[in-house]
Amino acid sequence: MTPRRVPEALLPWAMSVLGVPVGDPLPHLAVVAGDASNRRYFRFEVASQSYVLAESPPSTEKNEAFLRVDALLDRAAVKVPTVLGADLDRGFLLLEDLGDQLLWPALNTVSVDNYYTLAFDVLAKMAAVNTDNTGLAPYDRTLLGEELSRFQQWFVHELLGYTPNPSEQALLDTVFERLISSALEQPPVMVHRDFHSRNLMLIGSDGLAVIDFQDAVVGPITYDLVSLLRDCYIEWPIERVQAWVRNYRDRLCSQGLLTDTDETLFLRWFDWMGLQRHIKVLGTFSRLYLRDGKSAYLDDLPLVVQYVLQIADQYAEEEPIFADFSAWFSQRLSPLIMTQSWSKNR
Repeated sequence: MTPRRVPEALLPWAMSVLGVPVGDPLPHLAVVAGDASNRRYFRFEVASQSYVLAESPPSTEKNEAFLRVDALLDRAAVKVPTVLGADLDRGFLLLEDLGDQLLWPALNTVSVDNYYTLAFDVLAKMAAVNTDNTGLAPYDRTLLGEELSRFQQWFVHELLGYTPNPSEQALLDTVFERLISSALEQPPVMVHRDFHSRNLMLIGSDGLAVIDFQDAVVGPITYDLVSLLRDCYIEWPIERVQAWVRNYRDRLCSQGLLTDTDETLFLRWFDWMGLQRHIKVLGTFSRLYLRDGKSAYLDDLPLVVQYVLQIADQYAEEEPIFADFSAWFSQRLSPLIMTQSWSKNR
């Protein structure tokens, strides 16, 4: 992929927003690690104060949604980058610099309980947001189905080169319908949609900030929880995950954010929501590689495959359709996965 040039107007625009004369030479723009989108981030300093500039193409990025959700989260006392300036026509954003300390590398078996407690604080604040008249779209059947369709198109067909026959297609349709129905029966709350350790930043000694939230919707109460606890980039023992889920459910109940939902049902919602998310992620990560040339996401596919089979097998006895799905995946897809170079990464 040919790298895009930095627009000449980007830095002078930022200087004008800050009310600083455009001098010669201009401050140096240092590239900041980006994400899966077409956005690019740069850091620069003025008068010993650091700022972040985003070039976020309006043709592909949800800049208006970013500004709207940023304000919504800020009102909910969730730490997000302060927006200092925005030019929506050109896709320029001037943001507070939150630093470089992602949560992901700080997680270990000792630190994780404290950090996840902080993350639960954030999730509870988001769950308490009144989503009426916020402009947030519903995480509805159409969106859930579109996400699941990425699995067949990008992972099964494009990456592995396999085309399901009619009976296999019927199996997938049935499994997907079960997962969608489970998601839609959950209480709706504000959902980040990618609430994991690479989208949470450490602020000071005991704070978390949230980034990459422009895709927020109103959807299942367990979605962000499973994004965090069954993170595509880090794995925890199932017993520990289940204990966190129970603790967070108890917290929701104590705050009046969840009623008439026992532990067993909440855990099933959580597990099935994770199955939906990870089936989707197999397709999304494959698309990022095949369409966008971002090969690093292939390294994370083995853990996601493990999550999919783990939950399908866990519920196989009580849900025969999940047993059929696991058998199909293992018999048809697993041999093809083993031929892929990324399959050796775990």
